[in-house]
Amino acid sequence: MINLTFWGATGQVTGSCYLLETAKHRVLLDCGMFQGSRETEKQNALDFPFDPASIDAVVLSHAHLDHCGRLPKLVKDGFKGSVFLTEASFPLLDLMLRDAVHLQLKDTEWENKRRERAGKELLEPLYELEDVEALLALRVAVAYKTPTDILPDISISFHEAGHILGSSIVQLVIKDGSNTKTLVFSGDLGNPNSPLLRDAEIIPHADVLLLESTYGDRDHKPLENTLVELREALAAAAQSGGNVIIPAFAVGRTQDLIYWLGKLQRQGGLHQQQIYLDSPMAIKASKIYAQHTRLFNIDDPEFTKLAPQGWQAWLKGLVYSETAEESMAVNRITGGAIIIAGSGMCNGGRIRHHLKYNLWRRDAHIIIAGFQAQGTLGRMLVDGNKKVLKILGSEVNVAAHIHTLGALSAHADQSQLLQWAGHFNEPKPRLYLIHGEKNAALSLQTCFNRRGWQANVPKVGDRINI
Repeated sequence: MINLTFWGATGQVTGSCYLLETAKHRVLLDCGMFQGSRETEKQNALDFPFDPASIDAVVLSHAHLDHCGRLPKLVKDGFKGSVFLTEASFPLLDLMLRDAVHLQLKDTEWENKRRERAGKELLEPLYELEDVEALLALRVAVAYKTPTDILPDISISFHEAGHILGSSIVQLVIKDGSNTKTLVFSGDLGNPNSPLLRDAEIIPHADVLLLESTYGDRDHKPLENTLVELREALAAAAQSGGNVIIPAFAVGRTQDLIYWLGKLQRQGGLHQQQIYLDSPMAIKASKIYAQHTRLFNIDDPEFTKLAPQGWQAWLKGLVYSETAEESMAVNRITGGAIIIAGSGMCNGGRIRHHLKYNLWRRDAHIIIAGFQAQGTLGRMLVDGNKKVLKILGSEVNVAAHIHTLGALSAHADQSQLLQWAGHFNEPKPRLYLIHGEKNAALSLQTCFNRRGWQANVPKVGDRINI
């Protein structure tokens, strides 16, 4: 008997977590953090709905926090198995989790000072640095397209997903007595328009398919149109003299943005000479990307030649802002600069400081270039919220120009998801749509159903037999 239970990124985008059980073993696919509104993030502190000590192994699709962010808590609560991931995800996981624990400890310390003054019960952090260290010691790197036995009855292989460096489509071959079943977990499928990474690999066969649906209800704008919008936004800011503020995920989106800015620079479409990458994690991630250029596509020979030399060789004028003092100095710049900072959904990090100092300026331009979950500050801006917002304790009027560039998303859109899944052989696998907000998953479900392929949208806690 082979069972699968949906414990996260089910009816929502974050918290990826799926429990695979055979007669002898239990394997977790991803163990991600819930991100978004305060209510959504409260789920991170809850006990796992299974015994972490009973999990034999974790298979990680990629190193974004919504897929890996609760792994140290899993260790803290008793997990002692191995964590299998791709070779490029190996250093990225280290980077992501060390940053995550640093922010958690800092936020907990700040919150506990407030609670102590109010006479309230103090909070404990989700996990400590020692839990991160213990988790990192359990990593096992596996090369792409290399079938690997992780347990006597379960074999995995990772395939290019094209989402971020090291991202993978996970293929599991599970033996159940005399029967063998294949489960394919898409992870996050990349946008084929990605300038750096290879396209998601085609998988021809599965008995069960878990398919992400982040953009299941829409198609991205054409890339050419988006690049024109980017060029026009940068030109408008240069003419008005205001800053350009770009919230960006440290891993994936930042590197894509640096590529496109360098491309515009070579085409004469970048007038700003001050470009700041104000994110220590994004700087470190960019250096890891530069160490894995063998995984890049070769669509742009000029970039391929310069990439190993580092991003500052590609984008002239790029300044790394690493320390708090350097970041505060960037805050004092009132115009003429491009500032890229995290977090990507504006729900933490240095970007909130830059929005505090620029969002009220009529000559400033805010460029949103990635998915914004419900309840986040970034989503409020995308939805056209013109009310006064409270940022870092200050009331800030929304007067800046807001630009949303959909084609730069690192996720496949509706048409791209349908096209990728359409390559599976007949009979089609049983299909479950995950990692999408309700409307997105239901819209994609309708598309599959119209094609004669029944798609299921599971609820949290649903259990299926494979």
